Amino acid sequence: MTESLDAERTACWRAYIESSQRLFTQLEDDLRADSDLSFADYHVLVLLSEAPGQRLRMGELADRLVFSPSRLTYQITTMQKRGLVAKESCPADRRGSEAVLTAAGLLALREAAPHHRRSVRTHLIDDLDDAEVACLTRVFERLGRRLRADRTASSTPADK
Repeated sequence: MTESLDAERTACWRAYIESSQRLFTQLEDDLRADSDLSFADYHVLVLLSEAPGQRLRMGELADRLVFSPSRLTYQITTMQKRGLVAKESCPADRRGSEAVLTAAGLLALREAAPHHRRSVRTHLIDDLDDAEVACLTRVFERLGRRLRADRTASSTPADK
């Protein structure tokens, strides 16, 4: 019984990974065609737009994007050359710096967002077959239950 459950979980996660890779490739292609932004550009702009003062310390940005520091430095430098972000010294940490959203970056994000949302819906509807949808549904239901349980456990006061 346990072996069949493990095999099902493995198959679900494999299907999730394969579907995700295919979808992300298609979404990246659509995003670049519509807005000349990469997926990484888009996510950096989204995170900065949601941050207080539209700025984030580089370390925090790297953590949220799961980028290595060198990869983030390259990403920010590339976006800085295109005028989408600025890099400034961080008043809270003299050793660090912050990425700051520019007006051009905010405009690029606003222009790309509707195309990106439409593209996500289109690919989810058109490019996943019924088996992938069923598999992804099971994965996300399990993940949702796990996250709710973890959130409930962490929000209960500790016994003193």
